[in-house]
Amino acid sequence: LEALTDILLTTIRQQTSTSKTITTITETTVTNTFHGIRKDVSAEELLKSKIIDQTVYEGLRQGTITVDSVSKKGSVQKYLQGTNSIAGVHIQSTKEKMSIYEAKRRGILTPGTALVLLEAQAATGFVIDPVTNRKLSVEEAVAEGLVGRELRDKLLSAERAVTGYTDPYTGNTISLFQALKKDLIVKDHGIRLLEAQIATGGIIDPVNSHRLPVEVAYQRGYFDQEMNQILSDPDDDTKGFFDPNTKENLTYLQLVERGVKDPETGLFLLNIVNKGEEYFYVDERSKGILKSTTTANAGGAFKGETVSLWEILYSDYITEEKRRELLRQYKSGQTTLEAL
Repeated sequence: LEALTDILLTTIRQQTSTSKTITTITETTVTNTFHGIRKDVSAEELLKSKIIDQTVYEGLRQGTITVDSVSKKGSVQKYLQGTNSIAGVHIQSTKEKMSIYEAKRRGILTPGTALVLLEAQAATGFVIDPVTNRKLSVEEAVAEGLVGRELRDKLLSAERAVTGYTDPYTGNTISLFQALKKDLIVKDHGIRLLEAQIATGGIIDPVNSHRLPVEVAYQRGYFDQEMNQILSDPDDDTKGFFDPNTKENLTYLQLVERGVKDPETGLFLLNIVNKGEEYFYVDERSKGILKSTTTANAGGAFKGETVSLWEILYSDYITEEKRRELLRQYKSGQTTLEAL
């Protein structure tokens, strides 16, 4: 593990050193707003949500730290924009990529599998076009033909997990979890969308348009320990996503982690293999080891943070080819984690 850590940290240092720029601060008055999911978010809101600390907040206020530099930090970026959802489909034999709806249209995905994947996209921010690398609202996606009009109502319903539900008694905007507790949405459906949000960065605050750390979600009534326990220990009833290659029911996070990263866009795609082809993914035991092994010595976007080797392996610093090479060597027994 020490050797693996050295390899990963050296890669980050090499890439970071080639892209350093010198920033001269010429003004002390800055507009401290960040790009959230659907609207801007103030630095005050990020401080209140425990996404940035008091030191960073004061630096922003005084102009010694820029909004851009804070936005690029991994620990902040995941709450503002989220992490990767399943953006589309990759056909392993032909290297072709396509949207979820196009894969359904061609019969590559069943209508049911395609629908839950599109609902997960809508509930975690946007419907994604993996070919053009654009993120669209449901209405925009329907208007442009990225999804069919027959799915509009179901996807608009899922999108409310981002924009908020209306409490029929108070008229207030409430979150996905609150709507679930008030029986405004079907339990299984709500749990599936909640799990997708957590897997892609955290519970979404629909009022402030960003994701939340778990403890802050508790405080705002957007989540509770009972639901956290249900999602932390999934059984077949809460594994709401389907791997068409192995016919397994999985959590959204498990399915995302079996995907391939498009080198052109950085998007994660569901890999579809033909019978007899190798279907590469990391087993749960190896994944657990990599996730539980952490370092505080990473540079680049991880500077000053404690991150797992898994996060580094799946960051932009490690190419898809290099990641597969390292993991394949370990899975096949050609080398150990220590040697890696």
